[in-house]
Amino acid sequence: MQCALVYDFDGTLARGNCAEHGLMPTLGLSENSDFWPEVNRKNFERDGDEILTYLGELAKRARDVGMHDELTPDRLRVHGQSIPLFPGVEGWFDAINRFASDQGIALSHYIVSSGLEEMIRGTPVAKHFKKIFGCRYHYDETTGHAKWPAVAIDYTTKTQYLFRINKGIENSWDNVTINKYLEPLERPFPFDHVIYIGDGDTDIPAMKMVKAQGGCSIAVFDGEKWGEQTTQEKIEKLISEERANYVVQGDYSTGSQLDVTVRGILRLYKRKYG
Repeated sequence: MQCALVYDFDGTLARGNCAEHGLMPTLGLSENSDFWPEVNRKNFERDGDEILTYLGELAKRARDVGMHDELTPDRLRVHGQSIPLFPGVEGWFDAINRFASDQGIALSHYIVSSGLEEMIRGTPVAKHFKKIFGCRYHYDETTGHAKWPAVAIDYTTKTQYLFRINKGIENSWDNVTINKYLEPLERPFPFDHVIYIGDGDTDIPAMKMVKAQGGCSIAVFDGEKWGEQTTQEKIEKLISEERANYVVQGDYSTGSQLDVTVRGILRLYKRKYG
């Protein structure tokens, strides 16, 4: 029996926005800079896509300060090493894989994120993912500088990538195969064999779709921010609007609530479909 664990990244496996660790400070963008307000302003004025606007403004900032090389794949992977992962993440994959194997389940891990793919590849856990779907740039063949976004994943396009996983399409370019009909039982990862783990508004369509298709969605939160009203309001909303099956703290340690919840879901899938 095959099952898939699909994760968002920012706020799900790691704290905050991945670009805010390493990359943005190097470009002179502190948490108090006007970068995000400027992205929001230009996005509104242009009636644009938020992720495309953000990627464009990030590349513009690198050009403006003469630091084009900071957006190359190699440098992004170096910046990715500074991303703070949630507790237990580094040991999570081997542990949950062993548990799944003991249940007769072959478990695959995927990332579907609005974060920068190359930064995620720089983290110590990148090796555990069968495929990482994240935002990427096209690069000038002569200079090697970022030219424009190659892939931009937002809250609605996440559902497209869930269908790619569902049908076994491990690329972003094949728009023919993804639209071909494939019997549900012939798909590598039927949605009732999928667990989606995310943290907030950008994950809502993905959570809702997996849940509606018979799978399970888990919403995680940063335990250090539980006392903040915005965190509690977000969790309350996810529950009241039936977006997620479970809500747990972002702690991947053995014996944590998240760990026990995922193990329970895998046992459920095995009992029902194995």
